[in-house]
Amino acid sequence: MSIDQVINLLAAITLFEMMIAIGLGVTITEIAGIARNGRLLLRAAAANYVGVPAVALGLLIVFDAQPLVAAGFLVAAVCPGAPFGPPFTGLARGNVVVAVGLMVVLAGSSALLAPILLQLLLPLVAGDQSLPINSVKIATTLLVTQLLPLGIGLAMRQWRPLLADRLKRPASLLSTVLNLALLGLILVVQRDMLIGIPLRAFAGMFLLLSATLAIGWLLGEPGGAQRKTLAITTAVRNAGVCLVIASSSFAGTPAVTAVTAYALLQTIVMALVALAWGRRNLTSERVGMSQSVVM
Repeated sequence: MSIDQVINLLAAITLFEMMIAIGLGVTITEIAGIARNGRLLLRAAAANYVGVPAVALGLLIVFDAQPLVAAGFLVAAVCPGAPFGPPFTGLARGNVVVAVGLMVVLAGSSALLAPILLQLLLPLVAGDQSLPINSVKIATTLLVTQLLPLGIGLAMRQWRPLLADRLKRPASLLSTVLNLALLGLILVVQRDMLIGIPLRAFAGMFLLLSATLAIGWLLGEPGGAQRKTLAITTAVRNAGVCLVIASSSFAGTPAVTAVTAYALLQTIVMALVALAWGRRNLTSERVGMSQSVVM
């Protein structure tokens, strides 16, 4: 088995286990509540499946990115529903329940929409290079590694809640370990490519991340927590799904490097943004309480 095949297998296993862990911590009632909010779903869909891919495509054209590099960033652009969304939302003092519901809905829908969007967008950045992608294979892989384990986790939470409670913590820990192992392996294998990333590319990644955050904020409903929640949910792309697609379709190429670099950048930057938002809210609350006491 080649190293690329090992990465592909580990990415699939990591995604499968991660989706089970997510399902163990979510109730069907919570998801149903988000699913009934048509206005919120429409805004989330517009942000994640129209706004972000459009901005990513525009930046890739402006920066004249190499086809395989562009492919990696487009993979990231069409894969929302990251498991980091809810904890980052909690740090920012947003609406965690809404973040969890959106994460599940977006992660599930991306299994069907991501391959379709890639089929439409990749030819626009391919230039003279062929960027073949098997949409049916990707959709099938994501259905097996994403929707199936999510369903298993949700079913266990619904019908065996005590067992789900016992399994949630170790499952989340295992998910963290597998993600670190996967990223570590890719960092070792793709080390030379990662070191060779120019500052101009990091500037482009930061612009893309800033744009995704702004899109989520602008499309969120005015009034605090929910707007902040959609902003964070939109900005954090699903690295697990991205790595499964990139490692299966573009193994050993700069596409995998681009996905890895962007995943690391978005995680660090969004953690800092969430902490800053949370501290700002906490300060505002304390000021408000002080004024109430004085009055």
